[in-house]
Amino acid sequence: MTYENIQFDVTDGVATITLNRPDSLNAFTTAMIAETADALKQCGRDAAVRCVVITGAGRGFTAGQDLAEVQGRGDEFSIGPHLRAGYHRIIKGIVGLEKPVVAAVNGVAAGAGVGIVLAADIRIASEKASLVLAFSKIGLVPDSGLNWLLPRMIGQARAYQLAVTAERLGAEQALAWGLFNEVVPAEQLAAQVDAWAQRLASGPSISFGLTKRAMNRAWSQTLEEALDYEAYLQDTAARTADNKEGVAAFLEKRAPHYTGK
Repeated sequence: MTYENIQFDVTDGVATITLNRPDSLNAFTTAMIAETADALKQCGRDAAVRCVVITGAGRGFTAGQDLAEVQGRGDEFSIGPHLRAGYHRIIKGIVGLEKPVVAAVNGVAAGAGVGIVLAADIRIASEKASLVLAFSKIGLVPDSGLNWLLPRMIGQARAYQLAVTAERLGAEQALAWGLFNEVVPAEQLAAQVDAWAQRLASGPSISFGLTKRAMNRAWSQTLEEALDYEAYLQDTAARTADNKEGVAAFLEKRAPHYTGK
């Protein structure tokens, strides 16, 4: 697929997906949704990709759905199929990708954009970043996984408050509530995200992926089921070259060199 609404780059094991419609605060059109989902699929298929960064061009992460496109399609537009064929692919693509996904939140993330941010594994934000569940402003319900993700992260009372008030949640408050891992000055965001990405890309990739799988599955497991699944995954991890390298490096008192195998 040729990308016209996003930028996609792979360098030193890090794939960077940049939402690239800055004139509209990177609002999602149907084409941009398809391109983002396709890029995530490529990241899953490419063994050279060991970490993924998602960010926005210009002064915002994304304003969410492009409402001008929706209005332009008139009565032929139906939200349910649009979600199932589009945003659901992105959210499931991020959560199901067994590689670390870093959201570099450079500015406002609104609507479905909040779902994309929260689906990521690590969330690094500029001090200028904010999150806005804008759905109630136009009489809609939060979507893109927000009703599943947000209450689990901050509790239902706070999640419902953000949903019905559509109030802007600033970077420092989002950090205090555990929605961001780190908040940095705007001019330091790129460097800090790069440091995170390089650290993750040079780590034991299979271990990172299995950890993500275990934590995702644990939401629907009993303790006994989770313990059993951990044991199964640990057997898998123990057979990797990275495990052998990690043990050898520990015993030899040197830095490990992981290959993601």
